[in-house]
Amino acid sequence: MVDRTTEQQHQQDQAWTIRRLLEWTTTWFAGRHVEGGRLAAELLLAHAMGCAKIQLYTRIDEEPSDEQRAAFRELVRKAGAHTPIAYLLGRREFFSLEFEVTPSVLIPRPETETLAQRMISLCREDAQRTFQVLDLGAGSGCVAVAIARYAPNAKVTAVDVSADALAVAGRNVQRHGLGERVRLVEADGLDLSADAVPAGGFDAIVTNPPYVSETQWQELPPHIREHEPKAALVPPDGEGLSMYRRLAAEAGRVLRGGGTLLAEIGAGQLEPVRQIFADAGGWSWVGSHRDPTDPHERVVEFQRADTR
Repeated sequence: MVDRTTEQQHQQDQAWTIRRLLEWTTTWFAGRHVEGGRLAAELLLAHAMGCAKIQLYTRIDEEPSDEQRAAFRELVRKAGAHTPIAYLLGRREFFSLEFEVTPSVLIPRPETETLAQRMISLCREDAQRTFQVLDLGAGSGCVAVAIARYAPNAKVTAVDVSADALAVAGRNVQRHGLGERVRLVEADGLDLSADAVPAGGFDAIVTNPPYVSETQWQELPPHIREHEPKAALVPPDGEGLSMYRRLAAEAGRVLRGGGTLLAEIGAGQLEPVRQIFADAGGWSWVGSHRDPTDPHERVVEFQRADTR
């Protein structure tokens, strides 16, 4: 006679419980080099079940419903085809804030937090003054929103050439209740109309420009190369430094004398970018910034010459 406890355990082992789904999916993801592994499996299952990730572990031996398993299978299938997890979830955290993301926008990355953090720090150092900040290449609006959220004395004009990206950014601005201090403008970089530029110019420009060369882009993992917007990664001419040349030549038109320019850079681009601004003239080198856990300098800081 089979022991009842043993029989129940056998039935449980055969059931598609949360535990079994996570174990199977983690192994399957590993064989397909899916970004995130176990964490990705947890996030997708929690999404399919409509619960917080932590609840998976308080319900670890529960069997999700047929509808929940079907939704999870479809998410896993798409992840196996290297669709980014953030796009499947429709959201990504940046600077401890949640942002909507779609395939129209670049997925916010931790290294870009250094860009936002430096601008926030500058605003906080002079808290009695209002900073007019221009965010070039707004994408999801994560940088503009983070600056406005954590620096109450900042007013941000967020610019993007993509109307679809600005629609996502607009929803993120409204989600965080910052409609009065973040203005969205559709324009090609620094080609701004007169009414988009404050009198006297912006106090600061922040930007995460396309800095991946065409050659580098070809070597990116499929979850980036095949799904994220190429225009947000690769400059139109396919040359990784070209947007910095444009910034060095044109940013002075909209930045006041003595104003700050902060730009994210790729690994190994520090000295080439510094030289571009030195060659252009009219800029003073301030320094570079990175997170202590990051081996690469991620943000360069320049000051426009004060011509008064």
